[in-house]
Amino acid sequence: MFAQRVRDEVSLRWLEPHHGEALFRLIDASREHLRPWFPWVNSTREPKDTEEFIRGALRGVAEGREAHFGIWVDGQIAGVTGAHTIHRLNRHAEIGYWLGQDFEGKGMMTASVGVLLDYLVEEREIHRIEARCAAGNDRSRRVMERLGMRREGVLREGECLADGTCDDTLIYGILASEWKGRRGAR
Repeated sequence: MFAQRVRDEVSLRWLEPHHGEALFRLIDASREHLRPWFPWVNSTREPKDTEEFIRGALRGVAEGREAHFGIWVDGQIAGVTGAHTIHRLNRHAEIGYWLGQDFEGKGMMTASVGVLLDYLVEEREIHRIEARCAAGNDRSRRVMERLGMRREGVLREGECLADGTCDDTLIYGILASEWKGRRGAR
């Protein structure tokens, strides 16, 4: 089982089906905070929904096409980060991440995604990592920029939000060599 310390009180661990209840409670407590950026919040109505997500994620891990981790703070689940798409032949991955409302603003997301990037580059030998967010999602954009990801493009109205509107999608990317260079410079 993968478990990696991010910093003293924060770690990443594989999501497992028995985490479904705690993950649902976190989503439910942060529902209004997450809803503007994540349409899946509306279809997450009960613990069974998060358990099904985790089971699907574990199938993706077993097949080598995904990697999802819970972000844990002092033993409590605080959010999720991972690669929801891994293209093994092209050595490309697309990542995503979110935190419960009570955990934001403490720098743990940037640190957690940094550990995810280390995992993808070192363990999975991914060459290119991409992340996307709605243009209005300043917090997500800043995480990508702090990690050295470059803004590579915009998909016009590429993101349909939970309120029914569509926002432009910002695309950021980083190459393994760039990430290794940043890590080596620290």
